[in-house]
Amino acid sequence: MGILMLILGIVLIVAGVFALVRRQMLWGIVLIVVGLVVAPGISYLG
Repeated sequence: MGILMLILGIVLIVAGVFALVRRQMLWGIVLIVVGLVVAPGISYLG
């Protein structure tokens, strides 16, 4: 289960970066923050 959460977190972070590149600031920041919270081992909350 942990590996799936890690993959999901990485996908969300990459999607957030692409959103930032397309100048969708709010959506990109939200995706990056959610990706950091979801991905175990990357977030400071977990």
